[in-house]
Amino acid sequence: MRKMLAAVSRVLAGAAQKPASRVLIASRNFANDATFEIKKCDLHRLEEGPPVTTVLTREDGLKYYRMMQTVRRMELKADQLYKQKIIRGFCHLCDGQEACCVGLEAGINPTDHLITAYRAHGFTFTRGLPVRAILAELTGRRGGCAKGKGGSMHMYAKNFYGGNGIVGAQVPLGAGIALACKYNEKDEVCLTLYGDGAANQGQIFEAYNMAALWKLPCIFICENNRYGMGTSVERAAASTDYYKRGDFIPGLRVDGMDILCVREATKFAAAYCRSGKGPILMELQTYRYHGHSMSDPGVSYRTREEIQEVRSKSDPIMLLKDRMVNSNLASVEELKEIDVEVRKEIEDAAQFATADPEPPLEELGYHIYSSDPPFEVRGANQWIKFKSVS
Repeated sequence: MRKMLAAVSRVLAGAAQKPASRVLIASRNFANDATFEIKKCDLHRLEEGPPVTTVLTREDGLKYYRMMQTVRRMELKADQLYKQKIIRGFCHLCDGQEACCVGLEAGINPTDHLITAYRAHGFTFTRGLPVRAILAELTGRRGGCAKGKGGSMHMYAKNFYGGNGIVGAQVPLGAGIALACKYNEKDEVCLTLYGDGAANQGQIFEAYNMAALWKLPCIFICENNRYGMGTSVERAAASTDYYKRGDFIPGLRVDGMDILCVREATKFAAAYCRSGKGPILMELQTYRYHGHSMSDPGVSYRTREEIQEVRSKSDPIMLLKDRMVNSNLASVEELKEIDVEVRKEIEDAAQFATADPEPPLEELGYHIYSSDPPFEVRGANQWIKFKSVS
């Protein structure tokens, strides 16, 4: 009898330790998956495009929700650290554009490649780096993903090539990565991203031409967030149909605020490239909530009402949340728990990013080359020497 009472007591104690919401969530029967209609993509030189319906599993939905919330909270924390003057220099935030980075990653393989411009924090995370390495890079600490030397615009991970500070310059590099994929006979593609502001750069059209001539497995992706710095697309481009800009390259225009739409379009584009047909162009219609950079308040060239309207009608996290709750893939309480866990992860990462030491001056010349023996680098004048270690 005593053993039975002890066993009952242990079970009750275990239940008491779990939050009531956890017990309710565990006992609720959720659907394993659900089918959703997604917006049809506009097509250029394509007879058919991505599907207009897609299946979302509960597992994938929870994963996408957590990733988008992490990117959102990470960017808001970066904003806070910048205003406290803990982060300095250039800093471009991508809150509002979470469906782009998470949706693109969901449509490719980890072995595929990605290169982007300077609004790179979200892609750095979706390519596999932890938040603490990203925030520590922003604060210039040794634990950062580029050892504290790259900052906001120069972050790297496996099969992720930055983070590039020169407008449009990453696009020819992306074509080069796609050339390497083809040359090495690997079944891989390269996602080459740029913004609507960079879309008028001459070097982008040169890259289009070369990629088409050599049938490179390159997905050129224009993240159209409506404004190049403070200039609207209508004032900057004679044609705002960026998905048609490749002319001889097929293109599609995608709802960049819907993660499922981005995912399916990316799968379609990747399959097109892998089949040996050459490059394809995607335009993601998206929106950034912050200004162009931290020096831009973002309200001198657009109204607060415009920003609020996008937040209330097209927010990518809100859209996914509503779909999941309305289709019984998740409950509001479960998603709130994820929010709490994400906030804690971001706070812990911020603590690390502010407590981790800065790199010492003697490491200034390190990592110039990847596998060279140590050599000396001249400093600001010829009498100052730094050792370079790979």
